[in-house]
Amino acid sequence: MSWLIDRCRQWRRQRAERRLRKCLESRTARDSLGVILGLMRLAFKLDEDFRRNITGFEGVYQFRSPDNSIARAVIFDGKGMVIRKAVVPGANVELIFKDERALLNYLLGPERDIPKMLFDNEVVLKGNLNYMMKFGYMANHLQLALGGGRR
Repeated sequence: MSWLIDRCRQWRRQRAERRLRKCLESRTARDSLGVILGLMRLAFKLDEDFRRNITGFEGVYQFRSPDNSIARAVIFDGKGMVIRKAVVPGANVELIFKDERALLNYLLGPERDIPKMLFDNEVVLKGNLNYMMKFGYMANHLQLALGGGRR
């Protein structure tokens, strides 16, 4: 009978560890996305060269997880950039990341390769791929401006 009790304790500990890991990954992904978008917004306000990327540009980007536990929208209105912590209707392009790890790989990984992520089923892309390419260009521009080298 004691083996059964030990087995139940082990199962509950493993389950708790999995839930904690998932919670930490989700929090990390959400925070990382918010930080990167916040840095981008700050660069648009401070850097004239970077601001040229959005002068006159209008578009809505949606980044989210399948269950919407992570959701950020980036709205370019021709003059500036607004970030929303929600799912917004009418996005020009929507990236739905399979899980938090896929989002972290996109944000912090060695390359932002959307086609590869599509082929690997890590992301679902809805909308105009050209918008995503523009966003990738802006993100790489930001990385270069911050001294992160070329991707």
